[in-house]
Amino acid sequence: MLNKKINRRDFLKLSALTAGAAALAACAPAATTGGDTSSDAPAAEVVTIVQYYHEYGEEGCMEASGRYAEESSTVNPKVKVDRPWIPGDYGQKLNAALLTDQAPDVFESGPDAARYKAGMIADLTDLYTGVKDDFNPAVIAASSWQGKIMGIRMIIDTGGIYCRKSVLDAAGVKPPTTLDELVAAAKALTTDKQKGLFLGNDGIGGVFDQSIYASGVKSLVDNGKVVFNTERAAKAVTYIKTLNDDNSLLIGAPTDWWDPSSLTGDLAAMQWCGLWAMPGIRKEIGEDFYVVPWPKLDDEGSPSTFLGGWTTFVNAKSKHVEESRQFAKWLWIDSAKNQQDWSLSYGFHIPPRNSSAASAEKLKTGQAKEMWDAVSAYGHDESPFWTGAMGTALGNAAANIIKNGADAKAELDTAAATAQTELDKVLA
Repeated sequence: MLNKKINRRDFLKLSALTAGAAALAACAPAATTGGDTSSDAPAAEVVTIVQYYHEYGEEGCMEASGRYAEESSTVNPKVKVDRPWIPGDYGQKLNAALLTDQAPDVFESGPDAARYKAGMIADLTDLYTGVKDDFNPAVIAASSWQGKIMGIRMIIDTGGIYCRKSVLDAAGVKPPTTLDELVAAAKALTTDKQKGLFLGNDGIGGVFDQSIYASGVKSLVDNGKVVFNTERAAKAVTYIKTLNDDNSLLIGAPTDWWDPSSLTGDLAAMQWCGLWAMPGIRKEIGEDFYVVPWPKLDDEGSPSTFLGGWTTFVNAKSKHVEESRQFAKWLWIDSAKNQQDWSLSYGFHIPPRNSSAASAEKLKTGQAKEMWDAVSAYGHDESPFWTGAMGTALGNAAANIIKNGADAKAELDTAAATAQTELDKVLA
């Protein structure tokens, strides 16, 4: 991962970065910029706060973040924002920096109960006064700890099944709304020239947990318990195996699921992909597509999609906590203009504050509006209690079920036992 630029969709593959911050920090190199840096003016007049960003891959992000920092100084001339761009292994460098006197005052990361528990993150609850209901409840929940809200979401990423409209219409297939319909559609759309569906080159992609949610499970962990190993969840995930066994999945595509070229290049009639892909899809095939969330198991279940993205946190050990809190509030709660710019000018994402999203022209109509509606209704965010070890256990279960034909319920039970042990450690 060293020297690799990370774009926003890569966050979905980096869920383990923030887990165990203190443990990782012991062997990680310290960041070179941060903490209570000096400014040209006397410290009594102007203070400098440091805001960390990872190295985004989308063109224009670095310049935009610098522009926001400069603009904030015109709003509050007593605070200067230094905005270092952190290349390479951002998670490791951040973890290391947070245990030094060179720690950033403000930084982006994912939810992490270990940091909350260790008192590393400042409480931001009061910043939401009067506006909390303007945020997706899942976003609030992911950043909450013991009744306090610890972070401010910067962007929302989500995804769905993109369907080539002309191909489905010619075959008399409607966009699937249940897992049974998905299996039938993928089979019907598979020909000697095109596969019915692309989930990822491993035949699983990012939909294993979506199938669990489609069964009606609301959260993978809830009230200190791992709850994903239900009979209905086991039934739902076996549909992914059926898709593999039916030979209706594209395997071995030139790129993986987060790139839409399998759909636009006519390799698959349907593809699981992210909202970020929509501008590229539209550029290649115009309006010749539907997009729907991951289908529900049945009427007792629910459609599902992921609700990912980066979150801003304030370092509780900062020498300028209040200045940092107010800067974070100005940028990610108050400034709809900058929130829309960050989400929609350099990629394609959703501003987390509903009013900011509602006033964004690009999200008002068509398939983009449909995806915003879907993530608002069915989006599942990661839990702050979820760790990399838990994700590995669930990933092993997925591989055993789908690739090796193992019993789905037994595999979910094994994964749940491992996850519960990890969860107990976090809660201890």
